[in-house]
Parts: sequence; C-alpha cells; structure tokens
Amino acid sequence: MNQYETVFILTPVLSDVQMKEAVEKFKGILAAEGAEIINEENWGLKKLAYPIEKKSTGFYQLIEFKAEPTAIDKLELNYRRDERVIRYLTTKLDKYAAEYAAKRRSLKSTNKEA
Repeated sequence: MNQYETVFILTPVLSDVQMKEAVEKFKGILAAEGAEIINEENWGLKKLAYPIEKKSTGFYQLIEFKAEPTAIDKLELNYRRDERVIRYLTTKLDKYAAEYAAKRRSLKSTNKEA
C-alpha cells in the first residue's frame, strides 16, 4: 500500500451540510476500495489564485490515506463526475513527504492541546 494525499476544491455555493456530504462521499469511495484514512483537514473557504468556472472562492479539503494504486483511478473518476468538485490533485507521498506529513500532524495536535 502506498501513501497518498488528495486535495480537492468544492464549489462555494454549497451549504455546510452539502459540503460535508460531498466529503463523506469521497471518504466512502476510499473506504470501499480498502483505503486507510490517516488524516483529514478542512481548510475552509479560500480565495482561488484565478477564477475557475466564474468562481473566485472554493472550499478546500485535504485527505491523507494509504491505498492500493487502483483506488486512485476510482477516486479521480468520481471527482470528474461530481459537478461540486472544481479542481483536485492526488499525489503519492515518498518516504520524506510521509515523514513531513506525520511531523506536521503531530505538531498540529500539540498546538491544539496547548
């Protein structure tokens, strides 16, 4: 199993419930493919670097997971089919990026406790 992280941007016209529903859909697809979700972050509504589909903002979401390479194809196919997704990017983490992500998660959890 390889470690991946995927970031996707949802359209800003969604309500909070619709946004969470979309995120749960993609997490469900990963779970159905046997992926182990390591971390999930909601980055919130952010301004885009350039307009996409006449929208200047979007809801950013990050999911870090371990999965087989075949799960990526199914996930990205569903990103393309879902009109709520403006953009997405899935990257395979090498050992250095995985170490950095683990360090970032542990640093974030110590900051929350303090």
